[in-house]
Amino acid sequence: MTVRQRFCAALERRPTDRLPVTTHHLMSSFLNHVMGGMDNSAFFQRFGIDPILWVAEHAPNTAQGAYYDPSHTPGFLESRRIVSDQWRITFETIPDPQYATVRYTIHTPRKALTTVLQSNEHTTWVSERLIKEPGDIDIIAAYAPAPQCDVAAVNAVSASTGERAMVRGTIVCFDLYGQPGCWQDASVLFGIEDLILATYDDPEWVHAFLKILLARKMFFVDSLRGAEFDLLELGGGDASSTVISPKVFDAFVAPYDKQLIDRAHAVGQKIVYHTCGGMMPFLERLADMGPDAMETFTPEGMGGDTLLGEAKRRIGDRVCMIGGFDQFHFFTKCTPAETRAEVRRCFNEAGTGGGYILCPSDHFFDADIPLLEAFADEARSCTY
Repeated sequence: MTVRQRFCAALERRPTDRLPVTTHHLMSSFLNHVMGGMDNSAFFQRFGIDPILWVAEHAPNTAQGAYYDPSHTPGFLESRRIVSDQWRITFETIPDPQYATVRYTIHTPRKALTTVLQSNEHTTWVSERLIKEPGDIDIIAAYAPAPQCDVAAVNAVSASTGERAMVRGTIVCFDLYGQPGCWQDASVLFGIEDLILATYDDPEWVHAFLKILLARKMFFVDSLRGAEFDLLELGGGDASSTVISPKVFDAFVAPYDKQLIDRAHAVGQKIVYHTCGGMMPFLERLADMGPDAMETFTPEGMGGDTLLGEAKRRIGDRVCMIGGFDQFHFFTKCTPAETRAEVRRCFNEAGTGGGYILCPSDHFFDADIPLLEAFADEARSCTY
């Protein structure tokens, strides 16, 4: 099989020639410090791992008066930012002794919204939330432009890639720093602790917030018809069982993200639901939303709760499973034989009958090269 055939067959739970093996995002700090600055393509070729090509091609809706932000240079996994005369974004660097710190201001006719992002060499995080009072969501509803997919650009990438990789993207995230799922995007914008409290103190406001984010994402999903993605990511870790209760999931996560999954299927796209955190109490709930695949199946040793074999028994006949590998313990500070044994454990527990893609449980920041070699080589020897 070609790489793309292998991935697509696994996503449809059809037989494959061997176990598909890949990784989630490759972090820039890892590629620079461990791999000598090589790019993603060179990494996949170096280890014989099935490549994923991440594509983020958005276009402005000119009917809304939207256009590309002339001051924006896309960063890691970013698309070109969309703005309008009523939704302008400026930024300023804030001196900080430890982290690169930037304050962003979104200018609208009614008020300005601000957020602060901080970064180190490994990652970026939010240190000041954009939504600070209930009425701020009305500013988003009134003025935030909704990006659409640049189908021609995605298809040009797909055509040039051919059979060499899976073409993967995400449902549109909020500007500056966001996540694909409705609940997850709201968590980033407002803060997960405050959002959970609001589900008890002011549930109608939370629903209003989620509906605003849903409408923006639905517009993007509707524009995906004809785009040659193999898989699109939805969800996020703040919808995991180690963060929220089943009651919150049922009321505030599933009703919104299921609509996105259904609409994506209607325009011919496949969805993977990303849950980096606890999954076991939610397995059937997640599968009930109808995604084509689920990830990350984080094991207990990495702060998750996944029992991979049990997960396979419970939902493996309904979705493709992606992940399950403990990269914290088996990409560093162990022997190649131990890494190979972990690969075999994953294959034996989740690979039966296909419908499984071996992958680390989300991204990683460090790895020993001999262990990466063992990971890839052992996976390629797992045949059906």
